[in-house]
Amino acid sequence: MSKAKKAAKSAAIIMFFTLSSKFLGFLREVLIAKKFGSGWETDTYFIAMSATTMFMGMVGGALNTTVIPIFSEIEVRHGEKRKKEYMNNVLNVVFFISIIIMILGWIFSPFIIKLLAKGYEGKQFELAVKLNRIGLPITLFMAITYVFKGFLESNESFVAPSAIGFPFNLVYIVFLLFFANKHGIKGLMVASVVAAAAQIFIQISPSKKLGYKYEFRFDLKDRYLRKALSLTVPVLIGSTISEINVIVDKRLASVLTAGSVSALTYAARIRSLVLGVFVTAITTAIFPMLSKESNKEGQGSLNEIMSYGINIILIITIPATIGLIVLAEPFVRIFFQRGAFDSVATTMTSQAVIFYSVGIVASSLKIMINKVYYSLQDTRTPMINGALAVGINIIMNLILVGPMKHGGLALATSVSEIITALLLINSLRRKINDVDMKSYIICFIKSTIASAIMGTIVYLIYNGFFSFVGGKSILDLAILLFSIGIGAAIYIGFCYVLRIGEVKIIIDNIKMKMKI
Repeated sequence: MSKAKKAAKSAAIIMFFTLSSKFLGFLREVLIAKKFGSGWETDTYFIAMSATTMFMGMVGGALNTTVIPIFSEIEVRHGEKRKKEYMNNVLNVVFFISIIIMILGWIFSPFIIKLLAKGYEGKQFELAVKLNRIGLPITLFMAITYVFKGFLESNESFVAPSAIGFPFNLVYIVFLLFFANKHGIKGLMVASVVAAAAQIFIQISPSKKLGYKYEFRFDLKDRYLRKALSLTVPVLIGSTISEINVIVDKRLASVLTAGSVSALTYAARIRSLVLGVFVTAITTAIFPMLSKESNKEGQGSLNEIMSYGINIILIITIPATIGLIVLAEPFVRIFFQRGAFDSVATTMTSQAVIFYSVGIVASSLKIMINKVYYSLQDTRTPMINGALAVGINIIMNLILVGPMKHGGLALATSVSEIITALLLINSLRRKINDVDMKSYIICFIKSTIASAIMGTIVYLIYNGFFSFVGGKSILDLAILLFSIGIGAAIYIGFCYVLRIGEVKIIIDNIKMKMKI
């Protein structure tokens, strides 16, 4: 169980910094909602940002996924010096590729915007193209950030990579507080560029402490670069296929009621609080361990680490799903409804939150299981699963968008995630021997029972107190936080009563931190 405790300690560190960054990110979203609301101008910004970050987000994610196992392999076989040489080679190759992407992005910007937003015409279309072009340097900064992130995480240095949200969000917040009124939506995109650049600088110092020193190295014949390419291509294809979901969702939403794109975007950001803080923390901490164990004979330790990761994800995401469904409307209303963000925007966004929440558990499990496949250097299976997810999502979109509008688009995503997560788990059973499905099912059932009880009590507590305070914002926030706190205590208590083993690890780590 030592590996599980090590993973728990690393995950706790990542969660702390990620949660702090996410808090700032949430404040950023609240300020954007206050300053710009949920109308056509904000819709245009989000579409332009998607067009700007879509491709490099896919490439960067693929790089970060494949570079960690390769860094580990080089270190074991050739030592630290060769590893740093490879780091510089990757960094320079990625730099030049990013420049090419930026040039192509500028040329094809009108086409990309038309692809993402079918309903944009005239002034809105011109603004989207202009914002997209302003934001193109983000692709370069994202690429460099992902390379440094992979290097640090391969050395099990998680603090700086998990803290990159601090400078990123602080740039936004400063702009929104002091410059937004003067510079408007175009200024917001400029701030986005500066924020993306800030993520690089926070990772340079810890990289130097690990002995990294920049040198110009550009070797396309490097065999490890070619190996990275062979592993990255399926991941990139899978990510590209997944981005079709984003394109289809935004394209369909762009012809619905004004504010539909923004409602889906804000709802997706709320959902990412769970995925980004807890699930990413767990999978980030576990991935380097999985990569090392996959190269050893036997799969006992691999199964142990994987089992711990999956069960912890179930324990966290099931109550999070219930909590978001029960408290979606007050959560959006309290944190977003002010300024240009009105009650209609609150209703639309909370509906999307509920339907997105249905698929949180499945999405989280897919992230974890994909990491297992990547650690085994199998990037093909997640790619095929991603393609299937897109097909299901498009079909469900077309079925649900008519009767349910933007809510149908959110629900379609969740249905797609649930079906493909089940298929991915079934494939994993055939690939790895002795997968303990029984422990996962038992953990799922126990967590669901505890979450259902928690959700019922939280619903009664919040609505009971809310009927007395009405719309008083400060008291409303206090009631919401009180309800969440009581719900968390109830859930942990029932997990203990139901003897969910992984909860003991969490409690032990909390006790250890409190002693410190």
